[in-house]
Amino acid sequence: MMALLILGLILWVGAHYFRRFMPDQRAAMGRRGKGIIAVAIVAALVMIIIGYRGAAFIPVWTPPPFLTHLNNLLMVLAFWVYGSSAAKGAKAWPANKTRHPQLMAVKIWAVAHLLVNGDLASILLFGSMLAWAVGSVILINRAEPSWTPPAPAGKATYIRLAVITLVMLVVVTAIHTLLGVSPFS
Repeated sequence: MMALLILGLILWVGAHYFRRFMPDQRAAMGRRGKGIIAVAIVAALVMIIIGYRGAAFIPVWTPPPFLTHLNNLLMVLAFWVYGSSAAKGAKAWPANKTRHPQLMAVKIWAVAHLLVNGDLASILLFGSMLAWAVGSVILINRAEPSWTPPAPAGKATYIRLAVITLVMLVVVTAIHTLLGVSPFS
């Protein structure tokens, strides 16, 4: 199953970087290229999930229990950062300060999970996603160097974002619990 995880990660990175590394080939695919890339990303996710869930547990290091609390705090931050990019026009912090809040959220998510998972499959998964997000930021910034920060959002946007963050926390906690993984222990 580790091989399936690795293949899924390669497909994930390849599908996302295709447009950056092979822009002419991607442009030649036209509108149908979006569908092909979307299918590749979904297939990559399926392969990653099945490969990760089925991979043998090969311990590399033993995370200290206190890191669970740091992981949970970082995950709340990751949900906030991800959600901050959702508003149209004016953006909540940090989307009004950083160009790539969704990729920043992926980086926070990956680091949080690297802190509490010391097995080889987890290190491959979360380390690869961290590297992919860092690489994506670099590639986007090189291809499109100018960026104008959006206006800061008002109070209503922050209230919506707090609700969205709470809902995401509840949903992700429920999914982890259904999969037999307690995010709080």
